[in-house]
Amino acid sequence: MNFASSLCRRLNIKELVTNVPVYRSTSEVSGEGLSLVFRRWATKRTAGSTKNGRDSKPKNLGVKKFGGERVMPGNIIVRQRGTRFHPGNYVGCGKDHTLYALKEGSLKFERNKLTGRKWVHVVPKDGHVLHPVFAYASAIKPQATQ
Repeated sequence: MNFASSLCRRLNIKELVTNVPVYRSTSEVSGEGLSLVFRRWATKRTAGSTKNGRDSKPKNLGVKKFGGERVMPGNIIVRQRGTRFHPGNYVGCGKDHTLYALKEGSLKFERNKLTGRKWVHVVPKDGHVLHPVFAYASAIKPQATQ
């Protein structure tokens, strides 16, 4: 009971200040079997290097499937920033401008001679017929305006 009451009793500031043991050397401390290690704390932390640590993860951009290769639906053809390559027949475009195949077939890259615009098409596998919307659009090629 005496031990618990000594732990739980309140101490005033005067008792704390007057009853603090002062040690001048480590030999005075280690006499009772209790060893204390003196450690000096820094008042300010050292400044870290701010020139490193800002490298970003690679984005893995570029052409993933090349002309003449067979693709399955969902295969990524080109990862790009902006539309360097535009989607053609049976090619979809994601929100980050990634081009992907919509049908099974082989790839065909096309470049417009006048505008220089590059198109990516999937030529469907044998037995697939081009959808009428795509067939109509490919039959009417936009003419250069003068």
